[in-house]
Amino acid sequence: MKQKHCKWCDDTFETEISYQIYCSADCRDAATKEKILDRYQTIKRKKRIGKTRLCKSCGSSLSIYNDDLLCNNCNVNPVDIKKALKELKGFSNDKGK
Repeated sequence: MKQKHCKWCDDTFETEISYQIYCSADCRDAATKEKILDRYQTIKRKKRIGKTRLCKSCGSSLSIYNDDLLCNNCNVNPVDIKKALKELKGFSNDKGK
């Protein structure tokens, strides 16, 4: 048996098979799922090349890397904005006292 570092979690483990690269089935499964997701996203982006995608809100052009239907400027949660404004008002009211 040989000591190796797991390619997923970097823990040291003793190999049971000479070509083993993961310490456990959980690490192997997690690495496999990440590879599948990366492959899926790459294929999805390649399909977008040459196609015009527009923001559903403002109509601006979307990047092939943007998986959302809205651009970064329009993809703002109004509830978060209201909370931030309330906090700012609270800070300004405290300073005036």
